Amino acid sequence: MGGQSAGPICADQHDFALWEKRVDALMVLCSGAGFFTVDGLRRALEDMGEEAFETMSYYERWIAAINQNLVETGAYTLEELGQRMDEIAARGPTYAAAQKEAGTDGASHG
Repeated sequence: MGGQSAGPICADQHDFALWEKRVDALMVLCSGAGFFTVDGLRRALEDMGEEAFETMSYYERWIAAINQNLVETGAYTLEELGQRMDEIAARGPTYAAAQKEAGTDGASHG
């Protein structure tokens, strides 16, 4: 973090979870739309402080930084985000969980 020694980096490859892929795509889309730059994303990441780097995963930090930049640019307010999150939570299980419960993977087999 910020050039400080952080010990060895685990170079093991892993499969990315769907939500991690979506965070990456969101970052590309939002930066491409001009909501923030790489420098803006980095600033938000570094503003989080050391605790975030010790307690949050890579993509958890990314989504927090993306959100910070989107709020700062006026894409939405925290209140609007909270309302939208409440609406989504009221739907019940996540899409993936709902598909699993229904016994389908969501793929079209036509």
